[in-house]
Amino acid sequence: MYEATFRIPDAGSYAAATAGSDARIELWCNDHCDLLHVTAGDDSEAAAAVVARVEELVGVQDRLETTDELVVVTADCLKSHDSSHVETYLARHGCLLLPPLRYARGAKLCRVLALDPAALSACYRDLVDDGYRVGVESKREISAVRQDAPLLRLDDALPTLTERQREVLTTAFDAGYYEIPRRTTTEEIAAVVGVERRTAEEHLRRAENKLLAGVIEYL
Repeated sequence: MYEATFRIPDAGSYAAATAGSDARIELWCNDHCDLLHVTAGDDSEAAAAVVARVEELVGVQDRLETTDELVVVTADCLKSHDSSHVETYLARHGCLLLPPLRYARGAKLCRVLALDPAALSACYRDLVDDGYRVGVESKREISAVRQDAPLLRLDDALPTLTERQREVLTTAFDAGYYEIPRRTTTEEIAAVVGVERRTAEEHLRRAENKLLAGVIEYL
């Protein structure tokens, strides 16, 4: 089997709702409705914009919200309202869509599975021929799967961090904050990033908590 991740900019309303912000959407289709997992970090306005777009396009049946994330059950399936879905192309070439669909930074990200690499190439060409700007984020051959986590990749376990959380975390790591003994302090990290010490510490804690929550069940 062969897997590729296609990145398709400007592909539909949900992609547009994530443009220019940290908002990310994961979509599981259930034919009659969709389940959406929305994250936007500390950007509450971006999350609200996503929900408003969902409400306008397909309606919202229910929602569960915490400080950092939002789960939405839609009133209708996106496929019946948005012509940019890729299932037609996949069916044409015998490919499978691996859920969830992801939307981030103004683009749709689709994990596609095929028995023959030629099918992935043909699907890609058809999308491009029809005017889609398609980028291939990754491509791999799958030779084995685990029974408890088939087709699981590291990306599936890792949580979504905001740009500022990623910046503070990588700055801390590069500066030796996690070495023993530590080679830097949160005050020095804050100075590099250009924020107050307490702000840097908060971003660092939030990033650490998200990463641990995402991987702890796999340890």
